[in-house]
Amino acid sequence: MARGIRFSSDPAELDRARVHRWISEHAYWALGRPRAVQDAAIDASRNYGAYDETTGEQLAYARVVTDGVTFAWLCDVIVDPGARGRGVGVDLIGFVVADLEPLGLKRIALATGDAHGLYARFGFEPLSNPEQWMVRGVNAVEPTG
Repeated sequence: MARGIRFSSDPAELDRARVHRWISEHAYWALGRPRAVQDAAIDASRNYGAYDETTGEQLAYARVVTDGVTFAWLCDVIVDPGARGRGVGVDLIGFVVADLEPLGLKRIALATGDAHGLYARFGFEPLSNPEQWMVRGVNAVEPTG
C-alpha cells in the first residue's frame, strides 16, 4: 500500500472543487464537465477518496454507480497529477473493490482508454461476449463548452 495515504468512502470528506478540477481539466473522458454535473454525479454515487495522512489533502478520487445488489459501474477514477507514480491509484482501486465485495455484485464494469493493466490486477478483463453489450451515446468523451 502507498505509505502515508488514507482511504475513505465518506462523501463528506471529498474536496468537490478539487475533484471537479481534476475531472474537467485532466480526464480525457470528461474534459469541460460542468461543476453542477460533477456534483450531481457525486450525490448519486458511491464515492471514494485517497488522502494524505499528514496534510489531509485529497490525492485521488473514484466513483461507483450501483444498485448495490447486482451491478456496478466504476468510473471517474483519477489521481492528482502530482501524486501519480506512488501507487495511490492502485491502492484506491483495491480499496474500492474491497468495499464492494460484501455486496456480492454479479458484475462490476468499467471503461478505460489506458489503464487495462491496472484493472487486470483486480480481476477486470475484456468482455467475453462484447457482441451482447450495447451502449446509447457512443461518444464516451463529453463535449466541451
